[in-house]
Amino acid sequence: MIPSFDRYWLKNACVPTCLIEKKFTSQTREGLCLVDIEITGEIISQIIPASSESDCSQSVDLQKKIVFPCFVDIHTHLDKGQIWERSPNPDGTFDSALETSQTDGRKYWQLEDVSRRMEFDIKCSYANGTKAIRTHIDSFGSQAEISLEAFTTLQKQWTDKITLQAVSLVTLDYFQNDAGVALADKIAEIGGILGGVAYMHPELDAQLDNIFTLAKERHLDLDFHADENGDRDSICLRKIAAAAIRHQFSGQVICGHCCSLAVQSDEEVAKTLDLVKQANIAIVSLPMCNLYLQGRKEQKTPYWRGVTRVHELKQFGIPVAFASDNCRDPFFAFGNLDVLEVFNQSVRIAHLDMPYGDWCASVTKTPADLMRLTQIGRIGVGMPADLIIFKGRYFSELLSRNQSDRVVVRKGRSIDTTLPDYAELDDLIFS
Repeated sequence: MIPSFDRYWLKNACVPTCLIEKKFTSQTREGLCLVDIEITGEIISQIIPASSESDCSQSVDLQKKIVFPCFVDIHTHLDKGQIWERSPNPDGTFDSALETSQTDGRKYWQLEDVSRRMEFDIKCSYANGTKAIRTHIDSFGSQAEISLEAFTTLQKQWTDKITLQAVSLVTLDYFQNDAGVALADKIAEIGGILGGVAYMHPELDAQLDNIFTLAKERHLDLDFHADENGDRDSICLRKIAAAAIRHQFSGQVICGHCCSLAVQSDEEVAKTLDLVKQANIAIVSLPMCNLYLQGRKEQKTPYWRGVTRVHELKQFGIPVAFASDNCRDPFFAFGNLDVLEVFNQSVRIAHLDMPYGDWCASVTKTPADLMRLTQIGRIGVGMPADLIIFKGRYFSELLSRNQSDRVVVRKGRSIDTTLPDYAELDDLIFS
């Protein structure tokens, strides 16, 4: 579909207005602009209204197909991925997921096992059109050395295809001892992000003071798991925001999940969001995984969705992103590291439609900005020609099918979008 020319045009492309760096006055009711995109070598050299004249000698007429920039998946767990068949979650609950994952880790997570499963997930992401991934990595004790070695090796091997970022994942009490200090040093050494899971605890404020201090001393950004539950008394997000303000923290702070906001009163939510806004914290929602885990009770129908208050967050001016989270592991039995699926399900679960507005930025431009990747997640002149061309011409078409026939363009050329075969991992999973 994409010509192998040094210069060509993509004619009649429908691009979400919010993802084009150049502003166009004409757009559809869904916020799509009809444009012609010129690609020269590896970059986008022009973007003009489709009605304008252009050199059409080397061009492809997209016939109003929707075009996105490549995706950005800001919250994943590549080190856990693809273990479901050897370690399924017996009852689908969060507690069982945690126990099952830890048991699998103690038994199997050596360098080859972690490396191959992580790369399998990266291959899926790349084929689906993702250009940047942030992964949380279990980092207790000696597991940190194993998994971070696997990560840094893959980071180098994939550097020309996917930007990879690593976040440490431990409980916050871990940073109250020498092992936590050593982990912070290791994360600084590899250029990662300091992170952990916040739980309501009598010493939570002290734990937060420790991790903020470690991050400030090492000039590290922070990325937390917070309030991944339906407990209305769980206010870890508020505590994190207060700590960021207390420490006058100037780095990036991201909090994932924040599910308990959904079951709290509007007054309590407003108190939290006011602090979150003051602290310049961004929120990542993980609807697919939380829909799977939250509200699990034997032979009981779940009555809530596990998604945080994304509309209220956005109304407060707080950045909101959506991401894959877990993939085929005890925390989520499904998934394919396909950010289109993430967006599709997020639209349905959180009612991001009517209007769609700029919500498509929540899986592209917004997470790219949060990862400090200013040349990713948007379409602009002088930027890399990294695009995804879907057959859908309207959002109703885009989100009604899985778009498995999408064309992924990297550096101006279409890539092989064949997904890796699950059988590649059989010797690890069924040994």
